[in-house]
Amino acid sequence: MLSGDRKEKALRKLRKDLRSGLYSYLVLSLLEKEGELHGYAIRKRLGELSGGKLVPSEGALYDILKSLKKLGLVRDSWAEIGGRPRKYYSLTELGEEVLDELRQELQVIVETLKRLEGLK
Repeated sequence: MLSGDRKEKALRKLRKDLRSGLYSYLVLSLLEKEGELHGYAIRKRLGELSGGKLVPSEGALYDILKSLKKLGLVRDSWAEIGGRPRKYYSLTELGEEVLDELRQELQVIVETLKRLEGLK
Protein backbone atom coordinates (compact mmCIF):
# COMPACT_ATOMS: atom_id res chain seq x y z
CA MET A 1 0.00 0.00 0.00
CA LEU A 2 1.34 3.41 -0.93
CA SER A 3 2.03 5.99 1.74
CA GLY A 4 -0.74 8.24 0.39
CA ASP A 5 -3.23 5.34 0.50
CA ARG A 6 -2.30 4.56 4.11
CA LYS A 7 -2.67 8.20 5.03
CA GLU A 8 -6.13 8.41 3.44
CA LYS A 9 -7.23 5.18 5.11
CA ALA A 10 -6.01 6.43 8.51
CA LEU A 11 -7.67 9.83 8.04
CA ARG A 12 -10.95 8.24 6.97
CA LYS A 13 -11.06 6.01 10.06
CA LEU A 14 -9.97 8.66 12.55
CA ARG A 15 -12.35 11.27 11.12
CA LYS A 16 -15.21 8.78 11.36
CA ASP A 17 -14.30 7.99 14.99
CA LEU A 18 -13.97 11.67 15.90
CA ARG A 19 -17.18 12.73 14.20
CA SER A 20 -19.44 9.92 15.40
CA GLY A 21 -19.85 11.30 18.92
CA LEU A 22 -19.55 14.89 17.78
CA TYR A 23 -22.57 14.54 15.48
CA SER A 24 -24.76 13.42 18.40
CA TYR A 25 -23.63 16.45 20.40
CA LEU A 26 -24.25 18.78 17.45
CA VAL A 27 -27.75 17.38 16.86
CA LEU A 28 -28.67 17.77 20.53
CA SER A 29 -27.26 21.32 20.58
CA LEU A 30 -29.09 22.25 17.41
CA LEU A 31 -32.41 20.96 18.75
CA GLU A 32 -31.83 22.89 21.98
CA LYS A 33 -31.14 26.16 20.13
CA GLU A 34 -33.66 25.89 17.29
CA GLY A 35 -36.40 23.67 18.69
CA GLU A 36 -38.27 21.05 16.72
CA LEU A 37 -36.68 20.16 13.36
CA HIS A 38 -37.06 17.43 10.76
CA GLY A 39 -34.10 15.39 9.56
CA TYR A 40 -33.49 17.29 6.32
CA ALA A 41 -33.54 20.61 8.22
CA ILE A 42 -31.01 19.23 10.73
CA ARG A 43 -28.63 18.21 7.91
CA LYS A 44 -29.10 21.51 6.10
CA ARG A 45 -28.49 23.56 9.25
CA LEU A 46 -25.36 21.57 10.17
CA GLY A 47 -24.09 22.19 6.67
CA GLU A 48 -24.74 25.93 6.98
CA LEU A 49 -23.09 26.16 10.40
CA SER A 50 -20.00 24.15 9.37
CA GLY A 51 -19.51 25.56 5.90
CA GLY A 52 -20.42 22.12 4.57
CA LYS A 53 -17.62 20.37 6.49
CA LEU A 54 -19.63 18.59 9.20
CA VAL A 55 -22.67 17.07 7.53
CA PRO A 56 -23.52 13.46 8.32
CA SER A 57 -24.93 11.35 5.52
CA GLU A 58 -28.70 10.88 5.60
CA GLY A 59 -28.27 7.30 6.78
CA ALA A 60 -25.84 8.30 9.52
CA LEU A 61 -28.12 11.13 10.69
CA TYR A 62 -31.15 8.87 10.97
CA ASP A 63 -29.09 6.26 12.84
CA ILE A 64 -27.99 9.03 15.25
CA LEU A 65 -31.56 10.24 15.71
CA LYS A 66 -32.78 6.67 16.29
CA SER A 67 -30.05 6.13 18.89
CA LEU A 68 -30.80 9.44 20.64
CA LYS A 69 -34.49 8.54 20.73
CA LYS A 70 -33.73 5.09 22.16
CA LEU A 71 -31.70 6.76 24.92
CA GLY A 72 -34.64 9.07 25.65
CA LEU A 73 -32.75 12.22 24.65
CA VAL A 74 -35.03 13.20 21.76
CA ARG A 75 -38.67 12.58 20.92
CA ASP A 76 -40.24 12.49 17.50
CA SER A 77 -43.64 13.42 16.15
CA TRP A 78 -45.25 13.45 12.73
CA ALA A 79 -46.61 16.58 11.09
CA GLU A 80 -47.90 17.17 7.59
CA ILE A 81 -46.37 20.20 5.93
CA GLY A 82 -47.41 21.12 2.41
CA GLY A 83 -49.24 17.80 2.06
CA ARG A 84 -46.10 15.87 2.93
CA PRO A 85 -45.67 14.00 6.22
CA ARG A 86 -42.42 14.71 8.05
CA LYS A 87 -40.98 13.38 11.27
CA TYR A 88 -39.90 16.18 13.59
CA TYR A 89 -37.43 15.77 16.43
CA SER A 90 -37.17 17.72 19.66
CA LEU A 91 -35.07 17.57 22.81
CA THR A 92 -36.49 15.88 25.91
CA GLU A 93 -35.85 17.06 29.46
CA LEU A 94 -33.35 14.20 29.84
CA GLY A 95 -31.73 15.34 26.59
CA GLU A 96 -31.29 18.82 28.04
CA GLU A 97 -29.67 17.41 31.20
CA VAL A 98 -27.32 15.15 29.24
CA LEU A 99 -26.43 17.98 26.84
CA ASP A 100 -25.46 20.21 29.79
CA GLU A 101 -23.05 17.55 31.05
CA LEU A 102 -21.66 16.90 27.56
CA ARG A 103 -21.11 20.61 27.13
CA GLN A 104 -18.97 20.65 30.30
CA GLU A 105 -16.98 17.67 29.04
CA LEU A 106 -16.49 19.30 25.66
CA GLN A 107 -15.19 22.43 27.40
CA VAL A 108 -12.51 20.31 29.13
CA ILE A 109 -11.55 18.84 25.74
CA VAL A 110 -11.32 22.31 24.14
CA GLU A 111 -9.22 23.66 27.02
CA THR A 112 -6.92 20.63 26.81
CA LEU A 113 -6.50 21.09 23.05
CA LYS A 114 -5.63 24.76 23.56
CA ARG A 115 -3.00 23.84 26.17
CA LEU A 116 -1.63 21.14 23.89
CA GLU A 117 -1.37 23.59 20.99
CA GLY A 118 0.55 25.96 23.28
CA LEU A 119 3.24 23.35 23.96
CA LYS A 120 6.40 23.67 21.94
